[in-house]
Amino acid sequence: MKCTRCGTCCKKGGPSFHLEDKPLIENGIILLKSLYTLRKGESAYDNVRGYVSPVPSDIIKIKGRKNRHTCIFFDENESACTIYENRPLECRVLACWDTREIEQVYSQNRLTRKELLFNIAGLWELIEEHQFRCDYDNIRQLVKALSGDRREEARQNLLEMLQYDADIRELVVEKSGIAPEITDFLFGRALSETISPRNQFQQEQKGQ
Repeated sequence: MKCTRCGTCCKKGGPSFHLEDKPLIENGIILLKSLYTLRKGESAYDNVRGYVSPVPSDIIKIKGRKNRHTCIFFDENESACTIYENRPLECRVLACWDTREIEQVYSQNRLTRKELLFNIAGLWELIEEHQFRCDYDNIRQLVKALSGDRREEARQNLLEMLQYDADIRELVVEKSGIAPEITDFLFGRALSETISPRNQFQQEQKGQ
């Protein structure tokens, strides 16, 4: 069998990046503004295992188009990939009629922010501080506490965390002059998106 360019895989979301894909970012072929990070501990759907669970480390992904899952590099009019010659590893090995190869590489050698940013003085320390202060395991406990006796304290802690997350993004944009879209890569998705009434934590609690 061969690809019929139906676009189904591209409409289900952009690929995750692996160490083999590092040159695509370092050489500016795929820009940081086109990426976002699922941070360690964040709940995400595992395409191989078929369920939502906290991710064990960073997962860098290509953004979707206009609040949809469709990869931003997929041309829906032509049903074609606009970066086909430079597509990431997962796109190269994916065959929807035989998923064995993608299953083998799916969780192996994932590229993280550290591999890309560790040597940038000041920035990596800022990212580590954000990861510590906005830790998803801690967030998960605070969300659960909202229905307990210490709900007011939990609510206040969450509000402070949300404010810090918003402030650090604004500060980095202001001081460095980078495009605001890049903060989705540097600090992951905004907590205002992931800690909402419709977020994944609430979905997890319903299933427990």
